[in-house]
Amino acid sequence: MRLPYRPRGVLRAGVAPGAWDLSLYEPAADLAPFVEYHWIVRWDLRERAPHRQKVLSHPNVHVVFEHPRPAVYGVVRHVFERELSGAGHVFGVRFRAGGFRPFLTGPVAELTDRVPPAADLFGPDVSAVCDRVLGTVEECDRVTIVESWLRGVLPAPAAGPTDVDPTIAEVATIVERITTNPNLFRVDDLADEVGVPVRRLQRLFAEYVGVGPKWVLRRARLQEVAERAEHGAGIDWAALAADLGYADQAHLTRDFTAAVGTAPGRYARI
Repeated sequence: MRLPYRPRGVLRAGVAPGAWDLSLYEPAADLAPFVEYHWIVRWDLRERAPHRQKVLSHPNVHVVFEHPRPAVYGVVRHVFERELSGAGHVFGVRFRAGGFRPFLTGPVAELTDRVPPAADLFGPDVSAVCDRVLGTVEECDRVTIVESWLRGVLPAPAAGPTDVDPTIAEVATIVERITTNPNLFRVDDLADEVGVPVRRLQRLFAEYVGVGPKWVLRRARLQEVAERAEHGAGIDWAALAADLGYADQAHLTRDFTAAVGTAPGRYARI
C-alpha cells in the first residue's frame, strides 16, 4: 500500500516543484520487522537545470537499486546530497533502525558513512534483481520483485516473524521514542525513560543502529528545527531553542548551520 506522508529530513522538498517525486510503500507483514518502508524517487529534468537535493538523514540503513549498480547505504552522519539530472528513477528499501543487523556478520557501525556495492553483501545476483526493478514500469510490481528478493536473502534463523531477533524490535522502539519526542535531550534521560543502562544503550546502538544514541537525539532535534522552519511563519527562535533543550538561540543556530549549511532563519525564508 502506498503511504500518504513524506518523511522528515527531506530539505526544501518544494523548491523544485515538478522536477522530482517521492513515493513510499508499506512493506509486507512478514518483512515489517526488518523494513520500515520502500521508497521510489522519480525525476525528469531534461529541460531544466540539474537539481541538488539534500536530506538530513535518519539512523537507518538503505539498500538502493540504482545505476550503475545497487548499493547499501549505511547511516550518513552528515547531510546527504544527490544531484539529479536528465530523467530517471531509483528504488530504495529503508530498513528499520536495527533491522539490517541480521544481514551482517558484524555491527551495523561498520557501515556508517559507507556505501559498499550491494553485491559485496548479497552476491552478484543482486545486479540482475536491480535490472528487473529499474526496468519494471508499475511501482507495485517493483515492490513485489524486491520483497521476493528480500525473502530469499533473509538469513536463517530469521525466516519469519516468530524467529526475529527480539533486540531489533527493542532498538526500533527506542529510536522511535527519540524521533517522535524531540524534547528528549540527554542520553541519561533516554536511558531512564526506556529502562536501559547507558552503557548497554551505547552498545546496542553501535551493534544494531550504527550511530550512538547521542547522535540520534541530536539529529531528531535538527529535523524538528528544519520541519518548523519549512512550515512555520514568525518563529520565535529563542523559544524554540528552549523547547528543544538548547542553552540559547545562538547554540541552536550554530548546530543547525553546521549540519545544514544555512542558518535556520535564512532556511525558513528560502
